[in-house]
Amino acid sequence: MKKEVFVGLANNAYFIRIEEGILDTIGEKLKKIHSCRKAVIITDENVNNYYTNKIESSLISHDYDVNTIVIKPGEMSKSLDSLPKIYNRLIDFEVTRDDILIALGGGVVGDLCGFVASSFLRGIPFVQIPTSLLAQVDSSVGGKVGVNLDRGKNLVGSFYNPKAVFIDPIVLNTLSDEYLKDGMAEVIKYGCIKDKEFFYMLKALKNRYDIMENINEIIYHCCTIKKNMVEVDERDLKERMILNFGHTLGHAIEKYYNFEKYTHGEAVAIGMYNMALLGEKKGLTKKGTSNKIREILAEQGLPYEMDVSLKFIMEYIKNDKKNIGSTLKVVLLKDIGDSFIYDTTLDFFEEEI
Repeated sequence: MKKEVFVGLANNAYFIRIEEGILDTIGEKLKKIHSCRKAVIITDENVNNYYTNKIESSLISHDYDVNTIVIKPGEMSKSLDSLPKIYNRLIDFEVTRDDILIALGGGVVGDLCGFVASSFLRGIPFVQIPTSLLAQVDSSVGGKVGVNLDRGKNLVGSFYNPKAVFIDPIVLNTLSDEYLKDGMAEVIKYGCIKDKEFFYMLKALKNRYDIMENINEIIYHCCTIKKNMVEVDERDLKERMILNFGHTLGHAIEKYYNFEKYTHGEAVAIGMYNMALLGEKKGLTKKGTSNKIREILAEQGLPYEMDVSLKFIMEYIKNDKKNIGSTLKVVLLKDIGDSFIYDTTLDFFEEEI
C-alpha cells in the first residue's frame, strides 16, 4: 500500500511518502527530487546494522557518491559535542551546498542530521528516512531540528524542512517492544489532542500484532494531523504548540534523569497523564479524562505515574521553549480529542500531583 501526504508550505513544500519496501528504491526516489553528486547518510550504530547497506546500494546504483557517518544511539549524541566531528567529516568528503544529507534513524538522528543540514555551509538539502515509530509519526515531519543543552532539551535548533520524508513501515518489524511502545505514546497523543474516534480505535489495539495490522493507517493518520497543524503554524507560535501535549513535563523528566531512565515516549506518556490530572484539579479538564489516558497507557505498557517531585524539575520546566516572557504556555485537554493552549505561569505547577 502506498500513501502520500503533501505538506503544503509556501516556500518549503514537500511530500511524505509511506510505502512498504521504499528503502529498496531510495536512489530512484531521491533522483526525482534532487539530483546531485554526493549523498551523506547520518545514522546510528543500531540502525546501521540493519539498513545502511541497502540505502547505500540503492544510492550507488543511481550514481551517487556515498559516505556514511555513524553516531552512538541515544539522546546523549544529540548535543553540541557531536557537531564538530560531523562537520569535519563533511568537509573531508568535500560536500557542497548542492549535495544532500540523509537522516536514517529515529528522532535523535533526524533532529541532529537536520540541524547539521541547516547549519553546514549555511544550509544544504536533506531528507528524512525515519526508522522508529516515533520518528515516522512525529519528529520527521514539520522541520523542527536541533540539539540539547545541559540545561534543557532542544534549546538550540531551527526550523528547516526536508526535501522529502520516506517512510517504510516494514522497518518497524526490527524495533524492540520498548521502542514500539515509545512511538505509541506519540500516536496516543494525536488522539488526545485532535481525534476522539482515533483515540478509541487505538484503545482497541491490545498487542503488537494489532498495532502492526493497522500500522500504515496509523502512520498516515498521524502525519495528516501534524501536516494540517504545521501548514497553519509553521513556526510553532500558535496552534502547532498543541502537538506538545505532555512534552513540557516529559522533557523536564527526561532531562532530570539525564535521558537514562525513560525514553522520550515514556516521559511524554507520564506528562500527558499528569497534565490531564492537573487540568482536572484546576477545573480546566473534564473529570475522568485522566483515567481514560491512564487506561490506554497501561494497556500499551507505558508508564504514567510521576516518580519525582515537581519541585525538582521546575528549573527544566522554566527553561521550556514555550515560555514567552513571564508567560508559560501549557497544552491542556478539555476532553479527549479537544485540546487548547493555556497561558499561565510557573505557579501552575506549584501544586503537587
